Amino acid sequence: MEEQVWQLSNPIIGIIIVVLTFLLFYAVSYFSNRASKSVEDLYAAGGGVGPITNGLAMASTYMSLATFLGVTGLILRLQVPFVLLWIQMILAIPLITIIYGTSLRRMGAFSPTHFIRDRYGKSASIIAALFMILVSIMYALGQMIGIAVTFETLLGIPYMTGLIAGGIIIVGYVTIGGMSGATNNAAIQMVIIALMFIVPLGAIMKAMGGSGWYFPPLFYADMVPAMLEAMPNFFDYQYGTKWYFALIPAFTIGALGLPHLAMRIYTASSLKSARSAMIWFAFALGLVFSATYAMGFTGVYFTQSTGTAITTADADKLTIILNLVYNPEWVTALVIAGAISAGLSTLSGNLLAIGALISQDIVATLKPNLSNKAKVKLGYFAIAGGGLASVLLAINPPDFLVVSILWAFGLAGVTNAPLIMMGVWWKEANKYGAIAASVVAGAIYIIVSPFVFPSIVISGHALTDGMGISGAMLAVPLSFILLIVVSYITNRIPALKSTLTTEEDHKLVERIHGWSDINPARYNSSFGAAVITALCTLVMIWSILPWDL
Repeated sequence: MEEQVWQLSNPIIGIIIVVLTFLLFYAVSYFSNRASKSVEDLYAAGGGVGPITNGLAMASTYMSLATFLGVTGLILRLQVPFVLLWIQMILAIPLITIIYGTSLRRMGAFSPTHFIRDRYGKSASIIAALFMILVSIMYALGQMIGIAVTFETLLGIPYMTGLIAGGIIIVGYVTIGGMSGATNNAAIQMVIIALMFIVPLGAIMKAMGGSGWYFPPLFYADMVPAMLEAMPNFFDYQYGTKWYFALIPAFTIGALGLPHLAMRIYTASSLKSARSAMIWFAFALGLVFSATYAMGFTGVYFTQSTGTAITTADADKLTIILNLVYNPEWVTALVIAGAISAGLSTLSGNLLAIGALISQDIVATLKPNLSNKAKVKLGYFAIAGGGLASVLLAINPPDFLVVSILWAFGLAGVTNAPLIMMGVWWKEANKYGAIAASVVAGAIYIIVSPFVFPSIVISGHALTDGMGISGAMLAVPLSFILLIVVSYITNRIPALKSTLTTEEDHKLVERIHGWSDINPARYNSSFGAAVITALCTLVMIWSILPWDL
Protein backbone atom coordinates (compact mmCIF):
# COMPACT_ATOMS: atom_id res chain seq x y z
CA MET A 1 0.00 0.00 0.00
CA GLU A 2 1.33 3.44 -0.93
CA GLU A 3 2.41 5.56 2.03
CA GLN A 4 0.06 8.47 2.62
CA VAL A 5 1.45 12.02 2.54
CA TRP A 6 0.01 14.06 5.42
CA GLN A 7 0.25 17.64 4.19
CA LEU A 8 -1.98 20.58 3.26
CA SER A 9 -3.06 20.26 -0.37
CA ASN A 10 -3.09 24.06 -0.59
CA PRO A 11 -0.20 25.33 1.57
CA ILE A 12 -0.93 28.95 0.56
CA ILE A 13 -3.67 29.06 3.22
CA GLY A 14 -1.19 28.03 5.91
CA ILE A 15 1.50 30.43 4.69
CA ILE A 16 -0.95 33.38 4.73
CA ILE A 17 -2.08 32.60 8.29
CA VAL A 18 1.52 32.19 9.51
CA VAL A 19 2.56 35.51 7.87
CA LEU A 20 -0.37 37.28 9.54
CA THR A 21 0.60 35.90 12.95
CA PHE A 22 4.20 37.07 12.48
CA LEU A 23 2.99 40.56 11.55
CA LEU A 24 0.93 40.61 14.73
CA PHE A 25 3.90 39.52 16.84
CA TYR A 26 6.17 42.18 15.30
CA ALA A 27 3.61 44.91 15.97
CA VAL A 28 3.22 43.80 19.59
CA SER A 29 7.02 43.63 20.04
CA TYR A 30 7.56 47.11 18.65
CA PHE A 31 4.85 48.87 20.64
CA SER A 32 5.61 46.96 23.86
CA ASN A 33 9.31 47.77 24.05
CA ARG A 34 9.48 51.38 22.82
CA ALA A 35 10.08 52.72 26.34
CA SER A 36 12.80 50.21 27.23
CA LYS A 37 15.84 52.12 28.54
CA SER A 38 17.42 49.90 31.19
CA VAL A 39 18.56 46.33 31.76
CA GLU A 40 15.57 45.86 34.06
CA ASP A 41 13.26 46.94 31.20
CA LEU A 42 14.98 44.60 28.74
CA TYR A 43 15.03 41.44 30.89
CA ALA A 44 12.24 41.99 33.44
CA ALA A 45 9.81 44.25 31.53
CA GLY A 46 10.40 46.88 34.20
CA GLY A 47 8.80 44.57 36.74
CA GLY A 48 5.35 45.79 35.75
CA VAL A 49 3.46 42.83 34.27
CA GLY A 50 0.03 41.99 35.70
CA PRO A 51 -0.95 38.51 36.94
CA ILE A 52 -3.19 37.41 34.05
CA THR A 53 -0.76 38.47 31.32
CA ASN A 54 2.17 37.02 33.26
CA GLY A 55 0.39 33.73 34.03
CA LEU A 56 -0.56 33.24 30.37
CA ALA A 57 2.99 34.16 29.30
CA MET A 58 4.46 31.67 31.78
CA ALA A 59 2.27 28.89 30.42
CA SER A 60 3.00 29.78 26.81
CA THR A 61 6.76 29.89 27.42
CA TYR A 62 6.56 26.42 28.92
CA MET A 63 4.44 24.95 26.11
CA SER A 64 6.98 24.41 23.31
CA LEU A 65 6.32 22.90 19.89
CA ALA A 66 6.38 19.43 21.49
CA THR A 67 2.94 20.08 22.97
CA PHE A 68 1.46 20.00 19.46
CA LEU A 69 3.78 17.57 17.73
CA GLY A 70 6.14 15.57 19.94
CA VAL A 71 4.15 14.41 22.94
CA THR A 72 1.07 13.28 21.01
CA GLY A 73 3.43 11.19 18.88
CA LEU A 74 4.94 9.60 22.01
CA ILE A 75 1.47 8.77 23.31
CA LEU A 76 0.67 7.18 19.95
CA ARG A 77 3.85 5.09 19.95
CA LEU A 78 4.17 4.23 23.63
CA GLN A 79 0.73 4.67 25.24
CA VAL A 80 2.58 5.96 28.33
CA PRO A 81 0.24 7.65 30.86
CA PHE A 82 1.64 11.12 30.25
CA VAL A 83 -0.86 12.68 32.65
CA LEU A 84 1.67 11.80 35.39
CA LEU A 85 4.40 13.64 33.52
CA TRP A 86 2.16 16.70 33.11
CA ILE A 87 1.53 16.80 36.85
CA GLN A 88 5.28 17.13 37.43
CA MET A 89 5.54 19.95 34.91
CA ILE A 90 2.50 21.92 36.08
CA LEU A 91 4.18 22.12 39.50
CA ALA A 92 7.07 24.10 37.98
CA ILE A 93 5.96 27.74 38.30
CA PRO A 94 4.09 27.28 41.61
CA LEU A 95 7.19 25.65 43.14
CA ILE A 96 9.55 28.25 41.65
CA THR A 97 7.32 30.99 43.09
CA ILE A 98 7.05 29.37 46.53
CA ILE A 99 10.61 28.06 46.91
CA TYR A 100 12.69 30.93 45.54
CA GLY A 101 10.95 33.12 42.96
CA THR A 102 9.52 35.77 45.26
CA SER A 103 12.75 35.83 47.30
CA LEU A 104 14.87 36.46 44.21
CA ARG A 105 12.41 39.06 42.96
CA ARG A 106 12.71 40.87 46.32
CA MET A 107 16.47 40.83 45.74
CA GLY A 108 16.08 42.39 42.27
CA ALA A 109 17.64 39.51 40.31
CA PHE A 110 17.25 39.24 36.52
CA SER A 111 17.98 35.51 36.41
CA PRO A 112 18.72 32.63 38.81
CA THR A 113 22.42 32.89 38.02
CA HIS A 114 22.32 36.53 39.16
CA PHE A 115 21.48 35.15 42.62
CA ILE A 116 24.21 32.50 42.31
CA ARG A 117 26.76 35.27 41.59
CA ASP A 118 25.76 37.30 44.66
CA ARG A 119 25.44 34.22 46.87
CA TYR A 120 28.44 32.12 45.80
CA GLY A 121 30.72 34.44 43.83
CA LYS A 122 31.90 34.89 40.25
CA SER A 123 33.37 31.44 39.59
CA ALA A 124 30.25 29.56 40.64
CA SER A 125 27.98 31.90 38.66
CA ILE A 126 30.02 31.60 35.46
CA ILE A 127 30.01 27.78 35.71
CA ALA A 128 26.25 27.79 36.32
CA ALA A 129 25.72 30.29 33.48
CA LEU A 130 27.68 28.12 31.02
CA PHE A 131 25.55 25.09 31.90
CA MET A 132 22.37 27.15 31.55
CA ILE A 133 23.50 28.53 28.18
CA LEU A 134 23.93 24.90 27.04
CA VAL A 135 20.42 24.07 28.32
CA SER A 136 18.93 27.17 26.66
CA ILE A 137 20.68 26.49 23.34
CA MET A 138 19.39 22.89 23.37
CA TYR A 139 15.91 24.21 24.05
CA ALA A 140 16.13 26.98 21.43
CA LEU A 141 17.72 24.70 18.84
CA GLY A 142 14.94 22.14 19.26
CA GLN A 143 12.29 24.82 18.68
CA MET A 144 14.15 26.30 15.69
CA ILE A 145 14.51 22.89 14.04
CA GLY A 146 10.88 22.05 14.85
CA ILE A 147 9.58 25.25 13.26
CA ALA A 148 11.70 24.71 10.13
CA VAL A 149 10.49 21.08 9.90
CA THR A 150 6.91 22.29 10.30
CA PHE A 151 7.40 24.71 7.40
CA GLU A 152 8.93 21.91 5.34
CA THR A 153 6.58 18.99 5.99
CA LEU A 154 3.28 20.78 6.44
CA LEU A 155 3.56 23.92 4.34
CA GLY A 156 5.83 22.62 1.57
CA ILE A 157 8.62 25.16 2.25
CA PRO A 158 12.16 23.70 1.90
CA TYR A 159 13.86 23.11 5.27
CA MET A 160 16.78 25.47 4.59
CA THR A 161 14.48 28.24 3.34
CA GLY A 162 12.17 27.87 6.32
CA LEU A 163 15.10 27.77 8.74
CA ILE A 164 16.96 30.82 7.42
CA ALA A 165 13.95 33.03 6.65
CA GLY A 166 11.91 31.90 9.66
CA GLY A 167 14.90 32.01 11.99
CA ILE A 168 15.86 35.56 11.07
CA ILE A 169 12.24 36.73 11.37
CA ILE A 170 11.93 35.09 14.80
CA VAL A 171 15.22 36.51 16.09
CA GLY A 172 14.18 39.94 14.83
CA TYR A 173 10.88 40.13 16.67
CA VAL A 174 12.32 38.72 19.93
CA THR A 175 15.26 41.16 19.87
CA ILE A 176 13.06 44.16 19.08
CA GLY A 177 10.54 43.30 21.79
CA GLY A 178 12.76 42.39 24.74
CA MET A 179 10.95 40.96 27.75
CA SER A 180 8.01 43.37 27.39
CA GLY A 181 7.33 42.31 23.82
CA ALA A 182 8.02 38.64 24.56
CA THR A 183 5.63 38.69 27.53
CA ASN A 184 2.75 40.35 25.68
CA ASN A 185 3.33 38.15 22.64
CA ALA A 186 3.52 35.03 24.80
CA ALA A 187 0.18 35.89 26.43
CA ILE A 188 -1.39 36.29 22.96
CA GLN A 189 0.31 33.07 21.82
CA MET A 190 -1.18 31.23 24.81
CA VAL A 191 -4.67 32.23 23.69
CA ILE A 192 -3.86 31.16 20.12
CA ILE A 193 -2.43 27.84 21.33
CA ALA A 194 -5.45 27.05 23.50
CA LEU A 195 -8.02 27.95 20.85
CA MET A 196 -6.18 26.30 17.94
CA PHE A 197 -5.65 23.10 19.91
CA ILE A 198 -8.81 22.60 21.96
CA VAL A 199 -11.53 23.81 19.56
CA PRO A 200 -10.41 21.64 16.58
CA LEU A 201 -9.97 18.72 19.02
CA GLY A 202 -13.62 19.13 20.03
CA ALA A 203 -14.65 18.89 16.37
CA ILE A 204 -12.50 15.74 15.96
CA MET A 205 -14.07 14.10 19.02
CA LYS A 206 -17.58 15.00 17.80
CA ALA A 207 -16.84 13.43 14.40
CA MET A 208 -15.65 10.30 16.23
CA GLY A 209 -18.94 10.10 18.12
CA GLY A 210 -17.76 11.40 21.50
CA SER A 211 -20.51 13.09 23.51
CA GLY A 212 -18.02 15.09 25.61
CA TRP A 213 -16.65 16.97 22.61
CA TYR A 214 -17.61 20.38 24.05
CA PHE A 215 -14.81 20.16 26.68
CA PRO A 216 -12.07 17.87 25.33
CA PRO A 217 -9.50 18.30 28.15
CA LEU A 218 -11.65 16.24 30.52
CA PHE A 219 -14.74 14.93 28.77
CA TYR A 220 -12.83 12.70 26.36
CA ALA A 221 -13.48 10.23 29.22
CA ASP A 222 -16.84 9.37 27.65
CA MET A 223 -14.86 7.60 24.91
CA VAL A 224 -13.04 5.34 27.41
CA PRO A 225 -15.37 2.33 26.93
CA ALA A 226 -14.88 2.51 23.17
CA MET A 227 -11.10 2.83 23.66
CA LEU A 228 -11.01 -0.22 25.95
CA GLU A 229 -12.86 -2.17 23.30
CA ALA A 230 -10.49 -1.03 20.55
CA MET A 231 -7.33 -1.33 22.70
CA PRO A 232 -7.83 -3.01 26.09
CA ASN A 233 -4.29 -2.31 27.40
CA PHE A 234 -4.15 1.44 26.66
CA PHE A 235 -4.37 2.49 30.31
CA ASP A 236 -1.99 -0.13 31.66
CA TYR A 237 0.98 1.16 33.65
CA GLN A 238 3.98 -0.16 31.77
CA TYR A 239 6.74 0.72 34.20
CA GLY A 240 7.72 0.03 37.80
CA THR A 241 7.45 2.35 40.80
CA LYS A 242 11.02 3.62 40.37
CA TRP A 243 10.27 4.95 36.87
CA TYR A 244 7.38 7.09 38.07
CA PHE A 245 9.29 8.29 41.14
CA ALA A 246 12.21 9.26 38.89
CA LEU A 247 9.98 11.83 37.17
CA ILE A 248 10.37 14.03 40.28
CA PRO A 249 14.15 14.73 40.08
CA ALA A 250 14.10 14.72 36.28
CA PHE A 251 11.17 17.06 35.64
CA THR A 252 9.94 18.68 38.86
CA ILE A 253 13.36 19.63 40.25
CA GLY A 254 14.66 19.95 36.69
CA ALA A 255 12.03 22.58 35.87
CA LEU A 256 13.05 24.54 38.99
CA GLY A 257 16.43 25.17 37.36
CA LEU A 258 15.21 26.37 33.94
CA PRO A 259 16.23 30.04 33.60
CA HIS A 260 13.53 31.05 31.10
CA LEU A 261 10.80 29.94 33.52
CA ALA A 262 12.28 31.64 36.56
CA MET A 263 12.74 34.92 34.65
CA ARG A 264 8.95 35.16 34.30
CA ILE A 265 8.60 35.56 38.08
CA TYR A 266 10.80 38.67 38.02
CA THR A 267 8.52 40.47 35.55
CA ALA A 268 5.60 40.56 38.02
CA SER A 269 4.41 43.98 39.19
CA SER A 270 4.45 42.85 42.85
CA LEU A 271 5.00 39.76 44.98
CA LYS A 272 1.21 39.40 45.26
CA SER A 273 0.98 39.60 41.46
CA ALA A 274 3.65 36.89 41.11
CA ARG A 275 1.66 34.57 43.38
CA SER A 276 -1.56 35.29 41.48
CA ALA A 277 0.17 34.65 38.16
CA MET A 278 1.00 31.07 39.15
CA ILE A 279 -2.74 30.32 39.47
CA TRP A 280 -3.35 31.52 35.90
CA PHE A 281 -0.28 29.56 34.80
CA ALA A 282 -1.56 26.33 36.34
CA PHE A 283 -5.02 26.87 34.85
CA ALA A 284 -3.81 27.60 31.30
CA LEU A 285 -1.12 24.92 31.32
CA GLY A 286 -3.43 22.31 32.83
CA LEU A 287 -6.08 23.09 30.21
CA VAL A 288 -3.76 22.59 27.23
CA PHE A 289 -1.69 19.75 28.70
CA SER A 290 -4.90 17.83 29.47
CA ALA A 291 -6.03 18.49 25.90
CA THR A 292 -2.67 17.21 24.66
CA TYR A 293 -3.29 13.92 26.41
CA ALA A 294 -6.83 13.86 24.98
CA MET A 295 -5.37 14.46 21.48
CA GLY A 296 -3.00 11.52 21.96
CA PHE A 297 -5.90 9.43 23.26
CA THR A 298 -8.08 10.21 20.22
CA GLY A 299 -5.12 9.54 17.93
CA VAL A 300 -4.61 6.07 19.36
CA TYR A 301 -8.36 5.43 19.13
CA PHE A 302 -8.33 6.62 15.51
CA THR A 303 -5.57 4.20 14.51
CA GLN A 304 -7.05 1.26 16.44
CA SER A 305 -10.67 1.73 15.35
CA THR A 306 -10.07 2.59 11.69
CA GLY A 307 -7.01 0.44 11.02
CA THR A 308 -5.13 3.48 9.70
CA ALA A 309 -1.37 2.98 9.89
CA ILE A 310 0.72 5.98 10.89
CA THR A 311 4.44 5.43 10.37
CA THR A 312 7.00 6.17 13.04
CA ALA A 313 8.26 9.07 10.92
CA ASP A 314 4.75 10.57 10.84
CA ALA A 315 3.86 9.94 14.50
CA ASP A 316 4.89 13.46 15.54
CA LYS A 317 2.34 14.84 13.07
CA LEU A 318 -0.55 13.12 14.84
CA THR A 319 -2.30 16.40 15.75
CA ILE A 320 -2.09 17.59 12.15
CA ILE A 321 -3.15 14.19 10.77
CA LEU A 322 -6.32 14.11 12.87
CA ASN A 323 -7.23 17.60 11.71
CA LEU A 324 -6.57 16.73 8.07
CA VAL A 325 -8.87 13.71 8.41
CA TYR A 326 -11.73 15.27 10.34
CA ASN A 327 -11.58 19.05 9.80
CA PRO A 328 -11.44 21.44 6.79
CA GLU A 329 -7.97 22.44 5.61
CA TRP A 330 -8.33 26.03 6.81
CA VAL A 331 -8.78 24.66 10.34
CA THR A 332 -5.61 22.60 9.95
CA ALA A 333 -3.82 25.77 8.82
CA LEU A 334 -4.91 27.47 12.05
CA VAL A 335 -3.66 24.47 14.04
CA ILE A 336 -0.27 24.78 12.32
CA ALA A 337 -0.22 28.47 13.28
CA GLY A 338 -0.94 27.41 16.87
CA ALA A 339 1.92 24.89 16.79
CA ILE A 340 4.32 27.53 15.47
CA SER A 341 3.10 29.94 18.17
CA ALA A 342 3.93 27.30 20.79
CA GLY A 343 7.47 27.04 19.40
CA LEU A 344 7.86 30.81 19.19
CA SER A 345 6.80 31.45 22.78
CA THR A 346 9.35 28.98 24.14
CA LEU A 347 12.02 30.18 21.74
CA SER A 348 11.57 33.82 22.76
CA GLY A 349 11.96 32.87 26.43
CA ASN A 350 15.12 30.92 25.68
CA LEU A 351 16.69 33.69 23.59
CA LEU A 352 16.03 36.18 26.39
CA ALA A 353 17.56 33.73 28.87
CA ILE A 354 20.63 33.32 26.64
CA GLY A 355 20.91 37.10 26.34
CA ALA A 356 20.72 37.58 30.12
CA LEU A 357 23.16 34.74 30.79
CA ILE A 358 25.77 36.06 28.34
CA SER A 359 25.43 39.80 28.97
CA GLN A 360 24.57 39.93 32.69
CA ASP A 361 25.88 36.71 34.16
CA ILE A 362 29.15 36.42 32.25
CA VAL A 363 30.24 39.70 30.61
CA ALA A 364 28.87 42.03 33.31
CA THR A 365 30.35 39.74 35.97
CA LEU A 366 33.79 39.98 34.39
CA LYS A 367 33.38 43.72 33.60
CA PRO A 368 31.21 45.12 36.42
CA ASN A 369 31.86 48.79 35.55
CA LEU A 370 29.94 48.80 32.25
CA SER A 371 27.51 51.70 31.90
CA ASN A 372 23.75 51.07 31.79
CA LYS A 373 23.68 52.08 28.12
CA ALA A 374 26.46 49.60 27.31
CA LYS A 375 24.68 46.84 29.25
CA VAL A 376 21.43 47.41 27.35
CA LYS A 377 23.23 47.45 23.99
CA LEU A 378 25.15 44.31 24.96
CA GLY A 379 21.84 42.69 25.92
CA TYR A 380 20.32 43.25 22.47
CA PHE A 381 23.45 41.91 20.76
CA ALA A 382 23.47 38.85 23.07
CA ILE A 383 19.79 38.04 22.33
CA ALA A 384 20.32 38.42 18.57
CA GLY A 385 23.60 36.50 18.71
CA GLY A 386 22.03 33.60 20.60
CA GLY A 387 19.23 33.43 18.05
CA LEU A 388 21.54 33.53 15.03
CA ALA A 389 23.75 30.87 16.64
CA SER A 390 20.66 28.66 17.00
CA VAL A 391 19.85 29.17 13.31
CA LEU A 392 23.40 28.28 12.23
CA LEU A 393 23.51 25.22 14.50
CA ALA A 394 20.18 24.04 13.08
CA ILE A 395 21.63 23.91 9.53
CA ASN A 396 23.61 20.80 10.44
CA PRO A 397 22.89 20.22 14.13
CA PRO A 398 25.40 18.30 16.27
CA ASP A 399 23.94 15.03 17.55
CA PHE A 400 24.59 15.93 21.19
CA LEU A 401 22.55 19.14 20.99
CA VAL A 402 19.55 17.55 19.27
CA VAL A 403 18.66 15.30 22.18
CA SER A 404 15.34 15.23 23.96
CA ILE A 405 14.44 18.63 25.36
CA LEU A 406 13.36 16.70 28.45
CA TRP A 407 17.02 15.68 28.94
CA ALA A 408 17.83 19.38 29.27
CA PHE A 409 15.40 19.56 32.21
CA GLY A 410 17.57 17.11 34.12
CA LEU A 411 20.76 19.06 33.36
CA ALA A 412 19.17 22.20 34.81
CA GLY A 413 18.02 20.21 37.83
CA VAL A 414 21.53 18.90 38.44
CA THR A 415 23.62 22.05 37.88
CA ASN A 416 21.32 24.94 38.80
CA ALA A 417 18.33 24.03 41.00
CA PRO A 418 20.24 22.70 44.07
CA LEU A 419 22.44 25.82 44.16
CA ILE A 420 19.42 28.11 44.20
CA MET A 421 17.24 26.07 46.57
CA MET A 422 19.95 25.49 49.17
CA GLY A 423 21.35 28.98 48.69
CA VAL A 424 18.00 30.54 49.50
CA TRP A 425 17.13 28.30 52.45
CA TRP A 426 20.46 27.26 54.02
CA LYS A 427 23.06 29.82 55.09
CA GLU A 428 25.88 27.24 55.30
CA ALA A 429 25.84 26.68 51.51
CA ASN A 430 29.05 28.17 50.11
CA LYS A 431 30.96 28.58 46.86
CA TYR A 432 33.04 25.40 47.27
CA GLY A 433 29.94 23.28 47.68
CA ALA A 434 28.22 25.06 44.78
CA ILE A 435 31.13 24.56 42.39
CA ALA A 436 31.54 20.88 43.39
CA ALA A 437 27.81 20.25 42.94
CA SER A 438 27.65 21.87 39.49
CA VAL A 439 30.86 20.50 38.03
CA VAL A 440 30.96 16.96 39.44
CA ALA A 441 27.24 16.14 39.35
CA GLY A 442 26.85 17.89 35.98
CA ALA A 443 29.70 15.86 34.50
CA ILE A 444 28.25 12.60 35.83
CA TYR A 445 24.82 13.43 34.41
CA ILE A 446 26.38 13.97 30.98
CA ILE A 447 28.55 10.83 31.23
CA VAL A 448 25.63 8.50 32.07
CA SER A 449 23.50 9.86 29.24
CA PRO A 450 23.39 7.73 26.09
CA PHE A 451 24.54 10.69 23.98
CA VAL A 452 28.24 10.81 24.95
CA PHE A 453 29.20 7.31 26.10
CA PRO A 454 26.37 5.02 24.89
CA SER A 455 27.71 2.07 26.89
CA ILE A 456 27.61 3.94 30.22
CA VAL A 457 23.94 4.21 31.18
CA ILE A 458 21.87 3.69 34.33
CA SER A 459 18.69 1.83 33.39
CA GLY A 460 19.64 0.41 29.99
CA HIS A 461 16.22 1.45 28.70
CA ALA A 462 16.46 3.78 25.68
CA LEU A 463 13.47 5.99 26.57
CA THR A 464 14.39 6.28 30.26
CA ASP A 465 18.05 7.09 29.64
CA GLY A 466 17.36 9.33 26.63
CA MET A 467 14.85 11.49 28.51
CA GLY A 468 17.34 11.92 31.37
CA ILE A 469 15.03 10.16 33.85
CA SER A 470 17.59 7.64 35.13
CA GLY A 471 20.52 10.08 34.95
CA ALA A 472 18.64 12.72 36.94
CA MET A 473 17.67 10.21 39.62
CA LEU A 474 21.40 9.62 40.16
CA ALA A 475 22.86 13.09 39.60
CA VAL A 476 20.24 15.40 41.19
CA PRO A 477 20.55 13.86 44.69
CA LEU A 478 24.33 13.69 44.21
CA SER A 479 24.34 17.43 43.51
CA PHE A 480 22.49 18.13 46.78
CA ILE A 481 24.83 15.81 48.70
CA LEU A 482 27.97 17.46 47.31
CA LEU A 483 26.65 20.97 47.95
CA ILE A 484 25.74 20.19 51.56
CA VAL A 485 28.74 18.03 52.53
CA VAL A 486 31.45 20.15 50.84
CA SER A 487 29.94 23.36 52.21
CA TYR A 488 29.69 21.95 55.74
CA ILE A 489 33.30 20.70 55.73
CA THR A 490 34.90 23.77 54.11
CA ASN A 491 33.07 26.12 56.49
CA ARG A 492 34.99 24.43 59.31
CA ILE A 493 38.46 24.54 57.75
CA PRO A 494 40.28 27.52 59.31
CA ALA A 495 42.49 28.09 56.26
CA LEU A 496 39.42 28.59 54.04
CA LYS A 497 37.41 30.85 56.32
CA SER A 498 39.12 33.98 54.99
CA THR A 499 37.91 33.13 51.47
CA LEU A 500 34.26 32.87 52.54
CA THR A 501 32.06 35.95 52.99
CA THR A 502 29.90 34.28 55.64
CA GLU A 503 28.49 37.44 57.20
CA GLU A 504 27.55 38.97 53.84
CA ASP A 505 25.94 35.70 52.74
CA HIS A 506 23.87 35.60 55.92
CA LYS A 507 22.72 39.18 55.37
CA LEU A 508 21.72 38.35 51.79
CA VAL A 509 19.69 35.31 52.85
CA GLU A 510 17.90 37.29 55.57
CA ARG A 511 17.20 40.20 53.20
CA ILE A 512 15.69 38.14 50.39
CA HIS A 513 13.29 36.58 52.90
CA GLY A 514 12.18 40.03 54.02
CA TRP A 515 13.95 40.22 57.40
CA SER A 516 15.56 43.50 58.47
CA ASP A 517 17.53 41.95 61.35
CA ILE A 518 20.13 39.18 61.35
CA ASN A 519 19.39 36.04 63.36
CA PRO A 520 22.14 33.37 63.18
CA ALA A 521 19.61 30.62 63.96
CA ARG A 522 17.42 31.32 60.92
CA TYR A 523 17.91 29.13 57.81
CA ASN A 524 20.92 27.45 59.42
CA SER A 525 19.71 23.99 60.48
CA SER A 526 22.35 21.28 60.44
CA PHE A 527 19.64 18.73 61.23
CA GLY A 528 17.61 19.72 58.15
CA ALA A 529 20.72 19.51 55.96
CA ALA A 530 21.51 16.07 57.40
CA VAL A 531 17.98 14.82 56.66
CA ILE A 532 18.21 16.05 53.05
CA THR A 533 21.62 14.38 52.68
CA ALA A 534 20.32 11.07 54.05
CA LEU A 535 17.24 11.08 51.79
CA CYS A 536 19.34 11.98 48.74
CA THR A 537 21.79 9.18 49.55
CA LEU A 538 18.95 6.65 49.64
CA VAL A 539 17.57 7.90 46.31
CA MET A 540 21.02 7.82 44.72
CA ILE A 541 21.62 4.22 45.88
CA TRP A 542 18.17 3.23 44.61
CA SER A 543 18.98 4.78 41.22
CA ILE A 544 21.98 2.50 40.61
CA LEU A 545 20.15 -0.68 41.62
CA PRO A 546 18.69 -2.69 38.70
CA TRP A 547 15.72 -1.00 37.01
CA ASP A 548 12.63 -3.20 36.60
CA LEU A 549 11.10 -1.87 33.37
